[in-house]
Amino acid sequence: MPRSGTAQKYQPEPDTPPNDRGQARAGIVDHYVGARIRERRVMLGLSQQQLASMIGVTYQQAHKYERGLNRISAGRLFDIAQVLGVPISWFFESIPSASTPPELSPRQRMCLELARNFALIDNEKHQEALSQMARALAQAEAAAA
Repeated sequence: MPRSGTAQKYQPEPDTPPNDRGQARAGIVDHYVGARIRERRVMLGLSQQQLASMIGVTYQQAHKYERGLNRISAGRLFDIAQVLGVPISWFFESIPSASTPPELSPRQRMCLELARNFALIDNEKHQEALSQMARALAQAEAAAA
C-alpha cells in the first residue's frame, strides 16, 4: 500500500505502449503538439537551430520534439511556449479528442447492427441462409447497375 504523499509511477496513455525498456513512447498527442510547435516556429520565421538554441537543447532534440518522436516535459513545454510567445494551451487547441467517437453514417450504423445481430444467430444454417440472401441481393444490385 503506497504511503500518503509518495509519487505514483507514471502510467503511459493507451496510445503509447511501453518500449522494450518499459519507457513510454511518444503518442498521438505528442505528434500533435510537435506539429503545433513547428507551425508556430515557421510562423515566426525561426529555424530549428534557432529554436533549439533558445530553449537550450540540441538541433536534433528540437527536431524530435517537432516530429513527435520524443515526449516534451512540462518544464520544457513552458520554455517553448515562452520562446514562441504563446500560452501552453495553444499547443492543445483543436486537438482531436479520442473520447469523442467519429459520427457514423446511417449506412455504417445499419452495417454494425447487422453484424451484431448476425453474431447473435447460433444456428449455422440460418447464418448461411442469411449470407446467401445478402449475396444474391448484392449480385442483383450489381447486375442492375
